[in-house]
Amino acid sequence: MNTSSARFISGLWRIAQWGMNPDQAAGYVSACLDLGIDTFDVADIYGDYQCESMVGAALQTNPGLKSQIKLISKCGIALVSAARPSHRVKHYNTCHEHIIASVENSLSCLGVERLHQLLIHRPDPLMDADEIAAAFEQLKQAGKVEAFGVSNFLPHQFDLLQSRLDEPLRTNQIEVSLLHLGGLFDGTLDQCQKLNVTPQAWSPLAGGALSNQSEETPLGRALIRIGHEYSATREQLAIAWLLRHPARISPVLGSGKVQRIRELVDAGKIALDRQAWFELLEAAQGYPIP
Repeated sequence: MNTSSARFISGLWRIAQWGMNPDQAAGYVSACLDLGIDTFDVADIYGDYQCESMVGAALQTNPGLKSQIKLISKCGIALVSAARPSHRVKHYNTCHEHIIASVENSLSCLGVERLHQLLIHRPDPLMDADEIAAAFEQLKQAGKVEAFGVSNFLPHQFDLLQSRLDEPLRTNQIEVSLLHLGGLFDGTLDQCQKLNVTPQAWSPLAGGALSNQSEETPLGRALIRIGHEYSATREQLAIAWLLRHPARISPVLGSGKVQRIRELVDAGKIALDRQAWFELLEAAQGYPIP
């Protein structure tokens, strides 16, 4: 596995929309492995609580994949859904009981014995850090989760939870892209670099919006011009921009098309220089660097 492709994660949150049967989904996982991607991101709520079962069905068709991949899942969001009839309102739940039950259900749906990482999906205003710490410890001791992290946490929320844990949180999965710059300036990526925590970037292409940037926008013009300079597509350049950050961001790629994944992984070969990086930042912000 080359070092650049090892930084990428396959995001399976849209697998229910890809129209794949279990054999095809297993083939997709195998193709990602061939590209050097061995980490796959899911969550209990994805696909209206169906994503993990679909991944599990794929792994069942090719059980040998289970020993080759690392699975990340998340819990803590409770959706109003026919799959969860007791939920009368969308809310967050990070109590000890819910975390344990969610992981047990995830393992059952995925058909595996252990998660590589478990993330708290959103910061919960009713978060009891001691309760989460107790749940994490129980899952760790039972061998059901290897490591823990968070998603969408601000630095002070990260610090609160970390203060109750005996081992370091391994990631903060945040929305970050050329069209979502908050993590660069709110201290989130600074904290990750300080603590040697690997941030994961969800929606690194801004849900496809970066693919649609035209020459009519400053960012579109910059992506096209610099893309010509580096012989790169707009999408590849946007990924290379994330990879250039010293926090060593791991982009979560959410496409079900292997050729598209292959093209995005090739962004790891682009050595974006500092001035090109700042030119893209300036174009994305829409005003000159101070």
